[in-house]
Amino acid sequence: MSGGGRGAKIDKPQVRCAIYTPKSSEEGLDLEFNSLDAQREAGEAYIASQRAEGWSCLSARYDDGGFSGGSMERPALRRLVADVEAGKVDCVVVYKVDRLSRSLLDFGRIMDSLDSTGVSFVSVTQQFNTASSMGRLMLNVLLSFAQFEREIAGERIRDKIAAQKRKGKWAGGVPVLGYDVDRSGPSPRLVVNAAEASRVRAMFQMYLDKGSLLLVVTELCARGWTNKRRVTRKGRAIGGRAFDKATLYTHLTNPAYVGKVVHKEEVFEGEHEGIIDLQDFDRVQALLKHNGRTGGAEIRNKHGALLRGLLRCKACDHAMTHTFAGGRAKRVYRYYRCVNAIKRGCAACPSETLPGQEIERVVVDEIRALTTDKALLARVLKEAHSTIEGDAESHRTEREDLRRELTRLHRELRKLATDGAATSEVTGRLAELHERIAGDEERVRQLESRLGELEAETIGKAEAGSAFADFDAIWANLIPREQARVLNLLISTVEYDAESASISVTFRPTGIRAFLDRNLEEAA
Repeated sequence: MSGGGRGAKIDKPQVRCAIYTPKSSEEGLDLEFNSLDAQREAGEAYIASQRAEGWSCLSARYDDGGFSGGSMERPALRRLVADVEAGKVDCVVVYKVDRLSRSLLDFGRIMDSLDSTGVSFVSVTQQFNTASSMGRLMLNVLLSFAQFEREIAGERIRDKIAAQKRKGKWAGGVPVLGYDVDRSGPSPRLVVNAAEASRVRAMFQMYLDKGSLLLVVTELCARGWTNKRRVTRKGRAIGGRAFDKATLYTHLTNPAYVGKVVHKEEVFEGEHEGIIDLQDFDRVQALLKHNGRTGGAEIRNKHGALLRGLLRCKACDHAMTHTFAGGRAKRVYRYYRCVNAIKRGCAACPSETLPGQEIERVVVDEIRALTTDKALLARVLKEAHSTIEGDAESHRTEREDLRRELTRLHRELRKLATDGAATSEVTGRLAELHERIAGDEERVRQLESRLGELEAETIGKAEAGSAFADFDAIWANLIPREQARVLNLLISTVEYDAESASISVTFRPTGIRAFLDRNLEEAA
């Protein structure tokens, strides 16, 4: 038997430790030594103190900066869980329990994953042993308070946002197209971006003219117009995507454009300046609602019913719908019939069915009458001149928006120059301000030039008569669906009076103006 000497040294099992370091906001992450670095330093010091137990720190970093602790959607956390399941980690180290998760349910899922793989969990500042029932109880108590703290903080933030919006203040987020955020005052506020505001007004007018989201989207894409584009403080570009029907609808229904602030179901007067006239905004909402009910049938109008959506019965104030006799397979006879008579029977409405081709011809003849009826032509010209003045007023509004914006930009430029700071962020902002100022000044010059053209632009009776004198030639070259669009452009309603067996046509002023412009341009 060998003599008793010194006992052999027993090596401790190696414990591979992964340090998880989260931070819910991005504030301060650009500092040379930030919160993530401080957490990792504390974790490395704790692991070093356990070196005698075989602990060693893995070189891989699991940093989640700018991700909320109330969610599992964190890239570094997902990567950590994957490494745990792959057997690459023996112990997870965090600075505090609530740094791992502030949701009791999510934390339970993470602990189940750790337990199933035999991985331990350590908090540097809170000592407990998860192997015992008392340790698990303390862990759950700590986490419950962390979740409670997160929920209380969330309630306070929501209450603050609600109070701000009730006072009409901007409560943060991404500004909508047409507005920028002015942070030069005591609190940030929305200010009009003149160039974008002009596009927003054009979008609303396009929808009033075309009556179709898809047609407006097509026009916006053709012009290369996109939604709001902005650059973050870190230089990352956000937005600037092409419009689709959903994003266009969101813009057209946004009360911010009439100077309102919305909180849940309530609407408050905002501190910011509106871009769209309230009357125009209400007209767009009514048209959107109408097209939502009808599915935009008058826009599609695949059967070429020229008066679809225009013809109404005066006796019972209902629309007259277009249909066929002889079934869908044999369309031998087209006619219009009062919807009230269809629903309730012929006794409910004195209007009889109107032959489609004949009633459409009568309406087209009313348009032709513009070349011979001097009184009607005079009224049309008055409405057209009113439209010109509306265009001029829109240009004057944009010019004033630009002048106010230039004043604000020059003020910010002077402030940055006076402060004397020379950081890369300030230098970039100075360059951006100079670019914006140059663009705004150029746009002001363009608007003043256009205003001069509008002031000199007049439409005489001879010119108008000549434009409508060519109506037959234009009309003959259009397919039925295009003819229907022309009528919708020129006419707002056609009313049939069964008692006198007559019709009355109400012209659309903006449509007449557009028709005259088109023909005057072609004549030139």
